[in-house]
This record gives sequence, structure tokens and C-alpha cells, in this order.
Amino acid sequence: MGLTFYWYPNCGTCKKAKKWLDEHEIDYTSIHIVDEPPSSDQLQSLIAKSGLPPKKFFNTSGKKYRELNIKDKIKDATTEEMAEILASDGMLIKRPITTDGKKVTVGFKEETFTESWL
Repeated sequence: MGLTFYWYPNCGTCKKAKKWLDEHEIDYTSIHIVDEPPSSDQLQSLIAKSGLPPKKFFNTSGKKYRELNIKDKIKDATTEEMAEILASDGMLIKRPITTDGKKVTVGFKEETFTESWL
């Protein structure tokens, strides 16, 4: 089974990750994270499978994150509440998110992709 690759085409990190997947001839389905953001339930599942804290799924360097003062909103939020916030706007989600249904990576680091997807 191929990977699901949530990305934003204007994102430099996403472009690097896509290039890496293409160079390694890895089969994937790409989903535009802003046009089709994952649902709250999907995000909760991705968070659980990633083994990462839910806060790692936020695009903390994004303009929307700062404008909406998300940092304060999620300080004491539950995973469910954070997933709802993330699902409300794909620009709030750190990208790319890559998954095979079992493992999940957030962002792009070549070492992590090599360990996870080769």
C-alpha cells in the first residue's frame, strides 16, 4: 500500500519531501492539506499513531497560528480540542504529514523519511 501525503504545494518543506518520495520511487497519494484538511477524527488517529505530542502538529511558524493566538488556546487543550482546531484550517497544520496507516511523520527530515519510508 502506498503512502498518504498531506501537503501544501507552495511549502518549501513539502516540495523537498515530495522530491524525496519521487526520487525513491515511493508510491503515494497526495492530498492538498488546505483544500482537503484531515478531519478531527483523522487528526486524532494521526496524532495517536505518530507518538508525538499533539502540539507538534501545529504550524507554529505560520501567520494564522500567530494571528489567531493559537499558542494560548492550546495551552490546556485536550487532544480532541486540538484536533478540532487543526481540522478547522489546513494552514494551522504542520506539513507535510506522511502516513502508511500505521506510522506517521510530520514535517520533513531526510533521516526520518529514510528510517520510516524506505
